[in-house]
Amino acid sequence: MTEVTKVLLLLKNMVYESTSPMETLRFANYYRKKGLDVMVILFGPMGVILGKADKCGSPAYDEKIRECMEIGVQFKCCKLGASIIGLKGEELIPGIELIESQEIAEMFLEYCEEGQLIITL
Repeated sequence: MTEVTKVLLLLKNMVYESTSPMETLRFANYYRKKGLDVMVILFGPMGVILGKADKCGSPAYDEKIRECMEIGVQFKCCKLGASIIGLKGEELIPGIELIESQEIAEMFLEYCEEGQLIITL
């Protein structure tokens, strides 16, 4: 059995109408503190909203994302999902990188080939 050293968390659900964003951030924090490499992909038009800087509302997602980044969690935002809702790169929380859909598809293959963990919320 392959040892899990990396986790890919995919978020594509509504930010303020589901528990998925908070669960994603909690999972990211948990797995990172266990010493795993953690990548969060904000995916689809609803998932990418989590990456937008200066969001209003509760919970305070921006702060939670920054806390995850401080411990080494990486965040990537799907360029296609962002473009569908008109979200520009400069509107993202600093440190979140826009990536193409095919890069996400390649990550799926890489993680599967390596026997790593992929979770969609």
